[in-house]
Amino acid sequence: MNNIRNVAIIAHVDHGKTTLVDALLRQSKTKLGKEVIDREQILDTNELERERGITIFSKNASVRWNGVKINIIDTPGHADFGGEVERVLKLADGCLLLVDAKEGPMPQTKFVLKQALKLGHKIIVVINKIDKPDERHKHVLDKTLDLFLELKASDSAANFPVLFASAKLGKAGIEADLSKMENISPVFDAIIQHIPPPSGDPAKPLQILVTNIDYDSFKGRLATGRIYNGVVKSGQEVAHINRGGQIRKYRLISLMTFEGLERLETPDATAGDIIALAGVSDILVGETVADPQEPLALPLLAIEEPTVKMNFKINDSPFAGKEGKFSTSRQIRERLHKELEKDVALHVEDGPEGKFIVAGRGELHLAILIERMRREGYELQVGRPQVITKEKNGRTHVPYEQVFIEVPEQYVGIVIQRLGSRHGEMQNMKIEKGVGYLEFVIPTRGLFGYRAEFLNDAHGLGIFNSSFVDFRPDPPGGWKERSQGSLVAYESGVTNMYGLLNIQDRGVLFIGPGVAVYKGQVVGQNSRSQDLAVNVCKTKQLSNMRSKGEGSDKHFNAPKTMGLEDALEYLGDDELVEVTPKNIRIRKTVLS
Repeated sequence: MNNIRNVAIIAHVDHGKTTLVDALLRQSKTKLGKEVIDREQILDTNELERERGITIFSKNASVRWNGVKINIIDTPGHADFGGEVERVLKLADGCLLLVDAKEGPMPQTKFVLKQALKLGHKIIVVINKIDKPDERHKHVLDKTLDLFLELKASDSAANFPVLFASAKLGKAGIEADLSKMENISPVFDAIIQHIPPPSGDPAKPLQILVTNIDYDSFKGRLATGRIYNGVVKSGQEVAHINRGGQIRKYRLISLMTFEGLERLETPDATAGDIIALAGVSDILVGETVADPQEPLALPLLAIEEPTVKMNFKINDSPFAGKEGKFSTSRQIRERLHKELEKDVALHVEDGPEGKFIVAGRGELHLAILIERMRREGYELQVGRPQVITKEKNGRTHVPYEQVFIEVPEQYVGIVIQRLGSRHGEMQNMKIEKGVGYLEFVIPTRGLFGYRAEFLNDAHGLGIFNSSFVDFRPDPPGGWKERSQGSLVAYESGVTNMYGLLNIQDRGVLFIGPGVAVYKGQVVGQNSRSQDLAVNVCKTKQLSNMRSKGEGSDKHFNAPKTMGLEDALEYLGDDELVEVTPKNIRIRKTVLS
C-alpha cells in the first residue's frame, strides 16, 4: 500500500487538467497506443469531449514513478458535471488543484475544493499556465489562500504545498521561473511526498465502493471502484449489497487493474488500489462489493440534488420515424434508465401522457444527454427547461446561481442592466486595466436564454461562469417572458427562395431554401412580440413576360444555425424541440 498513491486532478473548466495529465503520461514513459500517441487531450476519448474541448466524464489512468504506482483521476471542470466530480473524489486520497495563473480561482474551483476538503483530502496547489504573458501568479496565490480560508480549511490544509507549471510545455517547478523548469517531474515528486498512501486494512473483510459503471461486449457490466479494506482475487465469490441493503452473491469473472490507459487482468488486488471487476450483473454506482462471509456496506454516495428538469416524449411530428432508429416510448425509457446506472446526478420519473420528467444539474448537463442520445440514433421531443421548486414555510423556493463575469469595461453597463432585469443581485464589481469583473447572485431561471444575449452584448469578448448556491425564496415581481415571437410555417412543403426573400425582413430565419418543413414548425424569430404565420414554401407565379435583371437586386441573409443548446435556450412554453440524428427542429406544441 505504501507504493500506491491515488490522486484526483480538480480545477475549473479550461484550467489545464487534461493537458497536465497528457504531460504526466508522456514523461513517465507510459505505454500509449498508436491511436493516441500523437493526440492532444489523451484522456478526452469521447467524441463530444473532443468537439467541445471540455471533459465531461471522469477517467482513470495509472503511471509508475520511482517504483510507486500513481492512480490518476481526471475530473470534469464544468459545474453541470459536479455529480461526476463528487463521486470520483471518493477514489482519491489527495488532489492536485489546478488554478490558472491569469484567471485565478473560479466558481468551479470553489465547488471542487469544498468537496475535497469535506473528504479530508491533502491538496497540492498547482498554478498552471505560468507561460502566459499576462500571468499574475502572486495575486492568484493570494486569492487561492483566501479561498481556503473562506471554506474554513484546517490549518494543515491551508498550509498547502505550491507548484508552478506550464502543462502545455510539460514543465513544472517550485519557483515561478520558466527558465529554471526542465520537465514535469516536480509534480510526481510532490505527489509521492505530500499525498498519503491509501488508508485501509488488507486483513479486514473485503469492501469495494463502486464509483463508475462501464460495459464490455465480452464481459458485460464493468464496475470501477476502490478497495477500502481486504484483498480481492479473480474468480472469488463476493457479496453485492444494493441501495436497499439486500445482499446477493456472485462470482467474479474478471478482475482488472489500471496500467497506463488500459485495464489489465490481475490475479489479485489489495486495499487502496483502484480496480475494475466483472461478474456482478446488476450493480449500480455507489453500491458495495463485500466479503460473502462478513458483508459490510460502505456509506452510500451522497450527491447534491438536481436543479433543472425537462419533459422528454416520443416524437409525434409529421416527420416522426423517418430519421431515427429508436423512436418508441419503451426505447426512450430504457435508454434514460440505463443512463441512471452511470449518472448519479440524474433523476428520471414517468410523467403524464407518456412523458418522462428528467432532472439534472443544469441545462448543459441535460443537453449533453440529449446530444448523446441523438448520436446513438434516438428520436424524441423535449420541452422548455424548468427549474425545480421546493415549498418551505409556505413559500416557494427556487435554485440560485452565483455568476462570475469578466467583460471589457465598455460592455459592463449593458450586462448589469440585463442581469438586473432578470432578478440578479450584484455582489461585487471591480474594473482593472479596462476589464470589468462582476459577481452576481441570480435565480437559475433568470439565466435561461441569457448566454446567447451575453455573447451579443459582450461582442464575443466576455467570460461567463456560474455555479449552484442553494434554494432561496422565489423573487417577487414575476418573470418577463421572451420579448419576441416566432415565425411559424403556414403549410407543409419544401422551402423556396422566393418565399424566404419575402419574409426575411420580418425577423431572423433559422432555415435556408430547399429544406422540408411542416405546418406549425418554427422557421425563425419574429422581430415583434407575437407569433406570425409565414409561407416559406411560396413559389413565384411564372408568366411569359420578363424584364432584364428582375429579382437580381434582392440579397438573401444567411440563416442563423440553431444547434441543440441554442434551440433549448430559444424555446417558449408553447414550443418543443424535435431531436433526431439528422436534424434539430423547433415546433409549436399544437401544430394547427
